[in-house]
Amino acid sequence: MSRGKILIIDDLHPAFKIAAEQIGFEVDDQPLIKKEKVLEILKDYVGLAIRTKFRVDKEVIDMAPNLKFVARAGAGMDNIDVAEADEKNIHLINAPEGNADAVGEHCVGLLLSLMNNFRKADIEIRNGIWEREGNRGYELKGKTVGIIGYGNNGGAFAKKLKGFEVTALAYDKYKTRFTDDFATEASMEEIVKYSDILSFHIPLTRETKQMVNDEYLSHFRKPIFFINASRGEIVNTQSVLKAIKENRILGAGLDVLEKEKFPALADADFYQDLINEEKVILTPHIGGWTFDSYRKISEVLAEKLKNLEI
Repeated sequence: MSRGKILIIDDLHPAFKIAAEQIGFEVDDQPLIKKEKVLEILKDYVGLAIRTKFRVDKEVIDMAPNLKFVARAGAGMDNIDVAEADEKNIHLINAPEGNADAVGEHCVGLLLSLMNNFRKADIEIRNGIWEREGNRGYELKGKTVGIIGYGNNGGAFAKKLKGFEVTALAYDKYKTRFTDDFATEASMEEIVKYSDILSFHIPLTRETKQMVNDEYLSHFRKPIFFINASRGEIVNTQSVLKAIKENRILGAGLDVLEKEKFPALADADFYQDLINEEKVILTPHIGGWTFDSYRKISEVLAEKLKNLEI
């Protein structure tokens, strides 16, 4: 007997569909489906599986009287109206464990590239310039890394850093007593006082939106390297660019931006300054999107679906 139908409306690894069918669900895999069609047929489904392209808002939930769960293939839940889902007793599952290693490694890659001028040196050589002194870098050993948010991604980043012999300080507003072998719990005051490197691993909420602005960055005692692979809207990009010009940020690695994809990004007021700043390395929100995490995310989701009581 079927446990009901699940609609997949984004690109998920087949592992999720296979596991869902094995435990009794019928799965309709339509990664290219349009929102209008989703709203038309959603009443027939007990489950919805999404990634990033689709927002599960009140309009969607109202069209889904039989919906029992939403499976988010990834970490962030900012494209789901969590309060509305809770009110309708819709279970929400996500898979932050599935891409934590990918994010941790991506952040280390950004950091090493920034500290050792990889992008600048590569461009110069391709243009016939051999400049050693101008590309002198920094070593990670002995530096203090401030990690904001110590969940799956922040923890993975700290683990990847351990072999570099850094001091990792972690601040998490919603956790206490989480000091482990990889990071020491710290106050925000300690983060701004001691950090040589600052990396963000927090969700986008009303509280964190535009958290990193001129005022926030002004508190840091030393020039820092800055990494963001969480959510772009946490950071005011103009503030980061200003801090770079004032030598308060030595380099910034940004996997996420306030506005993403084109043409929206090209229309942003910060875009030209951003792409002209050689102390910035940009990647297109791929920190958690590796061939490996693509599979692991679906496996984590499938395991959580098995344990879901609906």
